[in-house]
Amino acid sequence: MRWSELSREPCSMARTISVIGERWTLMILRDCFLKIRRFEDFERSLGITRHLLADRLRKLVKAGVLRKQAYSERPKRHEYRLTEKGLDLYPIMMAVVHWGDTHMAGAKGRPLLHEHIACGHTFDPVMSCSHCREEITARAVRVRPGPGARKAA
Repeated sequence: MRWSELSREPCSMARTISVIGERWTLMILRDCFLKIRRFEDFERSLGITRHLLADRLRKLVKAGVLRKQAYSERPKRHEYRLTEKGLDLYPIMMAVVHWGDTHMAGAKGRPLLHEHIACGHTFDPVMSCSHCREEITARAVRVRPGPGARKAA
């Protein structure tokens, strides 16, 4: 499997990685969820080159994860906002954050706390079954071929 061909694989993981699997892309998405929207703010937050940042933003716009929206006409400037497709990446981002908080946080603890606006409590993301609402763990799941699976040769 070649990196450039991931988007054509009959595997949801491979197709997702083709969009968000590059390290700077994940960091840009982190910043988007932290309400950073302007090129200069991404640049300042991430410390990456303008060329690399512009390339990653362009790819996220092309993939429909972000949309460009003008906020100034003179000079022409844009901000980058998450689309519905981009907002749907939130569980993935929270799963990565939770793993980092659990396994990579330093002695001082988590760098950020996430608070649920509706109840006001900090939380840990939990994955649950969409049918019975029971918590999902790796050992509680089995997989089987779906309608988009590759046909056996």
